[in-house]
Amino acid sequence: MPYVRSGAATVHFVTSDIPGPTLVLTHGFLMDESMFEPMREPLAVAGINLVTIDARCHGRTQSPDGEPFTYWDMAADTLSVMDELGIEKAVIGGMSQGGYTALRLALLAPERVRGLALIDTDAGACTADEFDFYRTFFDRWCSAEPMAPLVAELAPLLVGGNDPRLWRAWTSRWYSSDRQSIMPAVRCLLERRSLLHRLPEIGAPTLVIRGSQDGSSSAHKNAAMAAGLVNADGVVTIPGAGQGAAWTHPEVLAPLLIRLVRRAAARPANPLTHVLAHPWPQERAAAEIHIAR
Repeated sequence: MPYVRSGAATVHFVTSDIPGPTLVLTHGFLMDESMFEPMREPLAVAGINLVTIDARCHGRTQSPDGEPFTYWDMAADTLSVMDELGIEKAVIGGMSQGGYTALRLALLAPERVRGLALIDTDAGACTADEFDFYRTFFDRWCSAEPMAPLVAELAPLLVGGNDPRLWRAWTSRWYSSDRQSIMPAVRCLLERRSLLHRLPEIGAPTLVIRGSQDGSSSAHKNAAMAAGLVNADGVVTIPGAGQGAAWTHPEVLAPLLIRLVRRAAARPANPLTHVLAHPWPQERAAAEIHIAR
């Protein structure tokens, strides 16, 4: 299986390994890169190379037990995967925490980003109510409390959709997982900082998508994020979907992503504009990663 070293992590990824423009996607909380598998074939038919990555504390990616990290670190993980595959530029996207990572990558290395696909995510920090909810829920998750009520609460929120049969692939993994191992990712989620004030720095073509049933990335949050991005055309809502639209509604999401990749690939580069708008990106990004930690 393909892995690459990135800082303290050994990052697992899967590539369609076909010629053509590349779309890199990172999954949401308590999922893994396989959540995008239902879209791999239709994207390949459209000539798009799909690269999917397991986030830290998820899937087959390995990192030292308990070691803290940020979404800036996970953005660097994505760049390490791209470097390993020899991919200079790609459309970068993700669901929920994968979107937090994609936004930071667009600031960290804008010259590597052809476009952004932001799926059921937002650019803000945790609100006080969200902080309390997540902290309470994951304290329960990491305790000896029986899993069944937690799974029943989580599946419709996280996977979404209206068909419980689609939840089973994930609920079975949750039952067999090491419940304590998720805590560094929980701290990363709770401690993330808002990027709303920095959104105007991102000029890549951007698609903002949310499922109509997503109670976390609300319509208000998505509208605020889209309004702050200079090259986003509002918010596309997928009726009946929750956060896991890639799993439950791939026939709707895949065509949207295909259009974004084609739009981004056809967009002419303007190096002078980039240099004037983003002087010394690597030095600035390094400072921001230090501050974020």
